[in-house]
Amino acid sequence: MTGRRNQTLRTELAPLCFAGFVLVALSAVFVAEARGASDSGAKATATLPVPRFVSLKSDRVNVRGGPTKDHEVTWVYTRAGLPVEITAEFENWRRIRDWEGAEGWVYHSLLSGRRTAVVVSKSKSDLVPVLASPDSGSSVSASLEAGVVGTVKSCSGSWCHFTGEKFDGWIRQERLWGVYPNETID
Repeated sequence: MTGRRNQTLRTELAPLCFAGFVLVALSAVFVAEARGASDSGAKATATLPVPRFVSLKSDRVNVRGGPTKDHEVTWVYTRAGLPVEITAEFENWRRIRDWEGAEGWVYHSLLSGRRTAVVVSKSKSDLVPVLASPDSGSSVSASLEAGVVGTVKSCSGSWCHFTGEKFDGWIRQERLWGVYPNETID
């Protein structure tokens, strides 16, 4: 009687064992695929577009040669508010480029979504006018040298409302590094 009873239990448990085996096999496949995505660097990090402009959040930002703390610090930014362009992302790291073309990796929490820009001029001695309104015939409220950093309040695609220490007005969009051509900002 014991032999027949064991046979019955094995027959009743067989479907449950097979279902368990299938679940274990599927789990292994999902884990392997997740590891593969992680190993290849194809891990999704953000839904924001790349490239995009942001600014430095801190007065001291270490820029590294790669996207880990193990990479060497190649230089240090010492000015909060400086605009940078994110050109790539890897996990919590962002590869950035500044207005002079220098590139490196910074930790995401050292960046801000606040939009700023740097005034660019055609020559070192060229002053860039800040106008009272977004119209070429408007009065000049300030004249800025190349390298002046300010806050971008809005852009129409051709003019930006640009403010900073001792100036507030409108500047031609192509005279700023920190906004894209034809970009609108509300």
